[in-house]
Amino acid sequence: MDRHNRTRTSEWQALRQHAKKNAKLHLSDLFAADPERGRRFSVTAEGIHLDYSKHPVTSETMELLFRLARACGLESEIDRMFGAEKINETENRPVLHWALRDFSGKAVRVDGADVSPAIRQVRERMTAAAEKIRSSRWLSPGGRPLTHIVNLGIGGSDLGPQMACQALRFYSRRDLHFYFVSNLDPTHLAETLRPLSPENTLFVIASKTFTTQETMANAAGARSWLLEHSVPQAALSGHFAAATANPQAALAFGVAPENIFEFWEWVGGRYSLASAVGLPVMMAIGPERFTEMLRGYWNMDNHFRSSPWQTNLPVLLALLGIWQVNFHDAHTHAVFPYDQYLRRFPAFLQQLEMESNGKCVDRAGRATRYSTGPVLWGEPGTNGQHAFFQMLHQGTQAVPCDFIGFCRSLNPYKDHHEQMLANMFAQSRALAFGRSRAGLAGEGIPETLLPFREFPGNRPSNTILAEELTPEVLGKLIALYEHKVFVQGVLWNIFSFDQWGVELGKSLAKKILPRLAGNAETAPDEDSSTRELITYCRCRRRQ
Repeated sequence: MDRHNRTRTSEWQALRQHAKKNAKLHLSDLFAADPERGRRFSVTAEGIHLDYSKHPVTSETMELLFRLARACGLESEIDRMFGAEKINETENRPVLHWALRDFSGKAVRVDGADVSPAIRQVRERMTAAAEKIRSSRWLSPGGRPLTHIVNLGIGGSDLGPQMACQALRFYSRRDLHFYFVSNLDPTHLAETLRPLSPENTLFVIASKTFTTQETMANAAGARSWLLEHSVPQAALSGHFAAATANPQAALAFGVAPENIFEFWEWVGGRYSLASAVGLPVMMAIGPERFTEMLRGYWNMDNHFRSSPWQTNLPVLLALLGIWQVNFHDAHTHAVFPYDQYLRRFPAFLQQLEMESNGKCVDRAGRATRYSTGPVLWGEPGTNGQHAFFQMLHQGTQAVPCDFIGFCRSLNPYKDHHEQMLANMFAQSRALAFGRSRAGLAGEGIPETLLPFREFPGNRPSNTILAEELTPEVLGKLIALYEHKVFVQGVLWNIFSFDQWGVELGKSLAKKILPRLAGNAETAPDEDSSTRELITYCRCRRRQ
């Protein structure tokens, strides 16, 4: 296998020739040729149903994709991850988010030490903390129950728990209120705190390093807010908890030791929801439901590790994505959950996929010669249908889509849910088959309008269905996409578990900040654009 240039391999070339040969094949042709296509290109596993029949693939396509996966060593890479090898090579770390939800009872060793007891211990402490909040026994120093929980984090320390609290709102305690502050813009913190009272507010600071600029700035702002509202300095620790891999820094900030919940360097932020970062979620839905979510993760982990690729949901999703990105030039991928509870799921997946696989060098540090991670975006259905589906149906770019839905609503009302499912199925059908001028001919439409009413179709999509949105199903969905991302990283020969691209902007911001404040002169390497922008802002602020 050519580790540098995947495109030179016989497996890649075979797929390229196959794509060229079938370039003019329309999904309408595939369905016409096979009346059972909808059944044959669907898989149900772990309570999740995946219909990928609306992708321009045949049995031959899938076999060629499986061959590529074998040639890329996918099986051994899966074993390496679940074997706790240090596959995050640029940071010399194992990738053990799966260990956070492992119920096998087996040891998971990092540098010779079993980390499983520490995982269980932290979860037990989280359980005690969550029960304390839920039973109104976690009191402020003034003696009032803490009922308003403000999570201070960014990236995975914000998107994960925020998404899950929203997704599982149906199961949450309604007398507890959860807020999420991430942006460095002081407006985010100010508007969140404006209606709150310090007497019943708990801040959860979620930061692996406890040095994250945005999070620590907001934590300092929260502390100032408490002091401004007459909370004594000695009582501040009663209003803070922390999820971090740096407990000493949390102690130095003033968090009481019993309120510090540790996670570890081998947990990436975007994979950290099952760790102490999920504390607000456990507080919201309770330890039992939180454990159900973890078991959903675990069930999908086991499915991914043990199922044949032909019925392996993460592998299938990943290979279909490879087919679209690398052989059909798809530059974006859209995710549409047809459930309002999942409205933050696309944003969560944006970080998961784009921070993981938005890479342009391979594992040897050389430039890739092929496309890697696409731009991921999305909104809940049916809202998106009235916003941007026009482009999906008649625009110049074909955008692969994932439609996610549930057979039952958690809030049934008349036939609203059936209407929504009908819309979801109709959209994927319209994308796939479109509408030809010949099909419009009998509708009495003036010929001059026919070009505007025509839909090309042949737009690919997956449909993912589960019975209803439960904590267990949410865990399965998250793990499904986590493993999809991992598989694609293996096939693209990139490191999916680092994010060095985030660092450059941070380091440059530290140099610019003193200039904006007027405490430093122009740096020798400062470009003229940055210099003029700084000058403009400083002048306007003085005025």
